[in-house]
Amino acid sequence: MKDLEQKIRSFTPVSDSDMEFGLQFYKREELKKGSHLIQPGQYIHDFYFMKQGCVTYYTIEDGITRVMEFFTDGSFFTDLYPYIEEIPSESYLEVTEDSVVYTISKSDALKVFDHSHALERFGRLSMQKAFINNFQRMNRIKNLSNQERYLQLLERRPSLFQRVPQYLIASYLGLTPVGLSKIRKRLSKQ
Repeated sequence: MKDLEQKIRSFTPVSDSDMEFGLQFYKREELKKGSHLIQPGQYIHDFYFMKQGCVTYYTIEDGITRVMEFFTDGSFFTDLYPYIEEIPSESYLEVTEDSVVYTISKSDALKVFDHSHALERFGRLSMQKAFINNFQRMNRIKNLSNQERYLQLLERRPSLFQRVPQYLIASYLGLTPVGLSKIRKRLSKQ
């Protein structure tokens, strides 16, 4: 759990005693590729930390898969809106490669936040970061060309291209698989 502890402390200083109290509520889970943490209609009771692996966050609209995010090593994640609002999810969290996560239930997270101001601050800051990441992704889709989005993803997260099927990357970029293929072909000729 050292990586989880370091990630929490990257948001805010936390005393050893508060950290020990908080970490006791996290459960380690090993997940197999193809399994789902969340499916539509399910209420979201857990928040996750990705120790190792990859989970794809997506919806299916009119039969089309729309990838919203890939959560990889060192990420905190859940389906945030239904988690906060306590409503059923409309999304999937699918394990894209065998993964190890640490899970904390919402009720346990609230106990931790009540116990420690520093850990409550971490919770707030980590939620803000998730919100900002979503906002930045929407801006990229709106303001960058298809090729610019592809090149930016390649620069920021090159390992995704070895870990995730190309049709999911295309969806994440707001492209069809054929559109992604055309961009890659064009760039290979340059």
